[in-house]
Amino acid sequence: MASHRKPRTKVRTTTPAVGLTTAALASVTLLSTQSATAAPADPKPAVEEVQKKVDALYRQAGAATQEYNRAKAASTSQQTKVDTLLSDVAKRTEKINEARRALGSYAAAQYRNGGIGPAATFFLADNPQGYFDQSRLMDRATERQQRSVTEFRTQQASAAKKRAEAVKSLETLTETQATLASSKKDVQTKLTEARGLLSRLTAEEKARLAELERKKEAEAKEKAAKLAARQAAEAKERAEAEEKAREEAAKESGGGSGTGSGTGTDPGTGSGTDSGYAAKAEKVLAFARAQIGKPYVWGASGPSSYDCSGLTQAAWREAGVTLPRTTWDQVEFGTRVATSDLKPGDLVFFYDDISHVGIYKGDGMMIHAPKPGANVREESIYYMPIYGSVRPA
Repeated sequence: MASHRKPRTKVRTTTPAVGLTTAALASVTLLSTQSATAAPADPKPAVEEVQKKVDALYRQAGAATQEYNRAKAASTSQQTKVDTLLSDVAKRTEKINEARRALGSYAAAQYRNGGIGPAATFFLADNPQGYFDQSRLMDRATERQQRSVTEFRTQQASAAKKRAEAVKSLETLTETQATLASSKKDVQTKLTEARGLLSRLTAEEKARLAELERKKEAEAKEKAAKLAARQAAEAKERAEAEEKAREEAAKESGGGSGTGSGTGTDPGTGSGTDSGYAAKAEKVLAFARAQIGKPYVWGASGPSSYDCSGLTQAAWREAGVTLPRTTWDQVEFGTRVATSDLKPGDLVFFYDDISHVGIYKGDGMMIHAPKPGANVREESIYYMPIYGSVRPA
């Protein structure tokens, strides 16, 4: 008999779909939460900040360059000292060998004689008078032997002393060369970092940076112009005061003879020294102007490229003055002068760490080797913070 039961309808389960949807929602929620809680990316620094950082890196590289220059100068000096000592040791060693050969010949002669004592030699001699003559010769020979022994010992002690000095100098040279390598690495690191910052700027940012540089240069030139005007006014006042003093002196002396004596006395008060310095400064500036356009290269002192202190050293050498190699030593050379009293040829130093220097040319301007990527040029002394100034001669 056929069954009248209704067949069961199969119900499809949607549980897996629900599970999948729940998982997807959970994933989206998790991703949203992670995105919300993730640390935001570092904002790109403003161009002004990049400019400050690059300037600071160049200044630090400048200080490291001076450290490199100092180590290089010390290394060169130490190498010369070591070479001299080693040469001296070689000469003294040769003298020791000469003394050793002399002693060897005496020893060989004594061996050939068989070491016979003087009494036996007297009794065995055919002619006693001949023995006494030979004895006197032998005494003199013994004195020569003694002198040779003394000379040998003296040369040996002297050579040992010089050898010890050479070893010590070599150790110092090794330390100096290590400092040289460290300073070189420091300079390269700073410059690489600065170049990296600049390379990441967009064209628009580079244009903005160039505009900031132009503004900085314009402000510096304005300050230089004010200094030039002030110095010109002061020079005019001095000239007027001197002229007035000459006129009064002429009146007091009563005529032309007084004027002659006044003119003769006035230059003797110091203008001779001034003119001597001016002549040297003229040579310095002529040399410096001829270097304009040559590239800044750290550690260089010419003739095709310069760093800042390399340029000042080379320029003053043209005037017969030997400056030390680094800014730190150059600032101690000569007489300190105030900014308001600057004369052409004076050296102007910059930053608290005295890591830069330029040659004053007058009117608030200088010639200097600025920084990597730039050429020797004229610039306002107010482009950088001034540390102080020196008159080298």
